[in-house]
Amino acid sequence: MVASARALLLEYGSFVVAQPGAARFCFGSLEQEAARVPLGYLEQNGGCLLATVDGKPAGFVAWRALAPSTQIVDAAWEMKRLWVRPVARGLGMGRLLTEAVISRAIAAGRKAIYLDTAPASMSSAHRMYLEMGFIPCAPYNSTLVDDLVWMVKPL
Repeated sequence: MVASARALLLEYGSFVVAQPGAARFCFGSLEQEAARVPLGYLEQNGGCLLATVDGKPAGFVAWRALAPSTQIVDAAWEMKRLWVRPVARGLGMGRLLTEAVISRAIAAGRKAIYLDTAPASMSSAHRMYLEMGFIPCAPYNSTLVDDLVWMVKPL
């Protein structure tokens, strides 16, 4: 299952790199992140989930704790790398993975979940986040992809 999670994470990275405005996205650092799944997320007080359809890996999401700052609510997580393979899109898997992270955050006593997304290339995900109660917020990281939107969901 770890190899499947790594493959999904690298598919996500390949998708991002292929988008306009993603020229500064560092695929090399994503490869390092994938090589350390799940340990890299666990070391940041987070985790990751792999979803399957008919026993085949089809979706991935990760999260990590965020250090408090002037832009971030104390006791917050950042949701990362939500990816659903094209064959599994339209099944509600992205929503289920996001709900699973939200449930874990609430159980862990977190007060908010942050994320960033690119509405132009990830319009379905952006729409889903809005429907799930995520709202725009100030940038909280230094992600180097053009046209990002930063969002938060108070818990």
